[in-house]
Amino acid sequence: MSSCGSPAEIQSLFDKRFTYKKKEDWHLPAASEILSSDHKEFSHFLNLKESLNEVKNLLSDKKLDAWHRHTSTTNKAGRIVPEVRRQANAELCTQAWCKFHEILCSYQLLPSEALYRYELNTLHLCEAPGAFISSLNHYMKTHVERCDWSWVANTLNPYHESNDGLVMIADDRLIANTLPWWYFGPDNTGDIMTIRYLEGLQRFISNMSPVHLVTADGSFDCQGNPGEQEPLVYPLHYCEVVTCLATLGLGGSFVLKMFTLFQHSSINLMYLLNCCFQTVHVVKPGTSKAGNSEVYVVCLGYMGKETIHGHLKIMTAHLGAAVGVRSLFPQHSLPETFLQCHHDCCTYFYKHQTQTILENLNLFSHLGPEEKLHLDVLRESAVSYYMQRFHIKYIPRKHWLVRKSRLGCSFNAQWAGSRNRRTDTYNERKQREALTWSEKVAQGYFSSVLEDHAAGNLGSGCFLEGTSNELRPQEWSFLQGQPLSRIQSSSFCDCDLLNKYNETIQGCCAGGPISSLAMFLCPSCLLQPPGDVVLSLLELAQEGHHVLVCGVYSVFEDLHQRQWSSAFLDCAPVEQGISVLHDGQPVYQQQLLSAVLRAFQQLQEGDSFLLPVQSALTRFTAGIVYILWHCFRVISFSCPTSHLTHGTSAVLLCCGYQPIPSPVLQCLQQLQQLVDQLVSSGCAQQVLEFIPMEELLQGHILGFLWAVNGAIISRSLHVIGRREYEKTLPSSSLLAPERPASEKGAQSSD
Repeated sequence: MSSCGSPAEIQSLFDKRFTYKKKEDWHLPAASEILSSDHKEFSHFLNLKESLNEVKNLLSDKKLDAWHRHTSTTNKAGRIVPEVRRQANAELCTQAWCKFHEILCSYQLLPSEALYRYELNTLHLCEAPGAFISSLNHYMKTHVERCDWSWVANTLNPYHESNDGLVMIADDRLIANTLPWWYFGPDNTGDIMTIRYLEGLQRFISNMSPVHLVTADGSFDCQGNPGEQEPLVYPLHYCEVVTCLATLGLGGSFVLKMFTLFQHSSINLMYLLNCCFQTVHVVKPGTSKAGNSEVYVVCLGYMGKETIHGHLKIMTAHLGAAVGVRSLFPQHSLPETFLQCHHDCCTYFYKHQTQTILENLNLFSHLGPEEKLHLDVLRESAVSYYMQRFHIKYIPRKHWLVRKSRLGCSFNAQWAGSRNRRTDTYNERKQREALTWSEKVAQGYFSSVLEDHAAGNLGSGCFLEGTSNELRPQEWSFLQGQPLSRIQSSSFCDCDLLNKYNETIQGCCAGGPISSLAMFLCPSCLLQPPGDVVLSLLELAQEGHHVLVCGVYSVFEDLHQRQWSSAFLDCAPVEQGISVLHDGQPVYQQQLLSAVLRAFQQLQEGDSFLLPVQSALTRFTAGIVYILWHCFRVISFSCPTSHLTHGTSAVLLCCGYQPIPSPVLQCLQQLQQLVDQLVSSGCAQQVLEFIPMEELLQGHILGFLWAVNGAIISRSLHVIGRREYEKTLPSSSLLAPERPASEKGAQSSD
């Protein structure tokens, strides 16, 4: 390491650690006192919190993207991640990967007994995108000669449509290729904050005993209220701790991400962990940004759930988001010796964090050439120090968890949308949150979609050629879960666009549900008669074959007038109105599946099929498209611009029917029976998926679904939002609507 790199300064970056020195009077209160009282804060801890928030408030007027760029520049460990990725060929190498590798190399997380028996069982909570798992795999491949390693992971299911896309991790490269190892619970959401999830998890890992290591890396975006991050995240931390205590084996280890530890709720959790483990450490990894509140609690030597059976039973019964209302322990049950030790811990990390924030603020406006040179030297020295101290070694790709991706994978840079990207200041965010939907429209929040007038047929030129791959119904299973309440995310569209569409629907539905979009027409969009749209697409159909049309919609009326050889499949559309549930309504899915099965009974080889769809945001509807993809030579779609009736947001055109195999047809008929049963009985269950997600994420179908949903949402969002936008304009500006460029005459260029 270069002598110019300030060795002491670099070493101190990786030595931010605190160890609790247990005393004899540290023991749990009686089980009857668990969750029996209200929270009562300790004033000397709140003083630290208020002091830290005063320092954080100095950032309230800083643009978030500019501040992040600046702190990335001043981050002394900022070059470690790319260098580890390059030099060690590390799989899914992120900051989380490097942080966990530090912890693995600094503490005896893996019991020697487990390694002696060549067996290791690990459980990873709130793990997306999977960096802890890949980091542990790298460690095992480079530090352990032989070991039979089994792992199970949890996270909010990135494929469950009711999960908020803004709180989930977009990167599913590992998840998509290792789905059998991920447990999302009986409701398929992946939410660990319910007793049903814990019970299901215990059954899922029952053959993986004992569990030697549990990690919990959970959090969520608190940028809307950063000063209250600790109480906001506490219910999640509580559920992570209880899940660990209920699943970890005797002598096992636990790694938990937390933040500030000032409030009574966090103090209680830290006391609980100190009473349940032989040793508890708090560490701020060097590769964790020094200015944030993130710390990791490392607990070694679990004393076993038998020692806390009564306490654990009560804590388990109170799993849920509302757990923060009551105090885990009464204030008087916490020994003074523990409170003093904990205060020393909080003060230690408080000083490091505030010092870093103030240094970064000073450099924000005074980062000259000399300071930049000094930082560059430190950053290079930090790389060398990290690689040497934590014994980073190269592994070939054949030792990765995902040696060769079988999937195209849903994570793609151009599809990731703008989730979690913020460029505004904290003050600007709070001001925008106070705006009504109409005020956001008036201030240009939706300007990009409002001004994007349709230039003609949406969907033209997008084709999905039939695959020769055989359908494998023997690999299908009917995945059930609680009924969807709304579609907040989808693997088959840009979630930022979907969020805007949902916000628009809610804003427009303030006076009641929208029964049809037919009333919303934009005069500036280039209109194209729906008959022309359909007929132009039907050129793909083979001559001499019939066209089967699903439903008697006006969009198909002129097919008969043009003497096209067609037949109508009489299927009445579901009358449900436009809502944030989109194609997730069970009755709609029942009708869609029924229409497809009836079509298969009438279609002859070579025929074509026109199927109106509302959208394809859910796994269920995407599965229908998947089936059609395998049964037709070519699939395309159209979003008519001159006629928009609910239920016909888009029309799938399927050309060149190839008869469906009997086993597939039988499987779909069984699916229909199940769906019919669930709908008719009013059961609190819904079929969420029947085609394995791995199949929906590979090949060209993923891009096709993105195109279909993008066109549907963009068109609908445009016409609804445009109508509301025009309400904010002076009436004189509406007299002569602007024509699209294709209808304007030649213009001079002066």
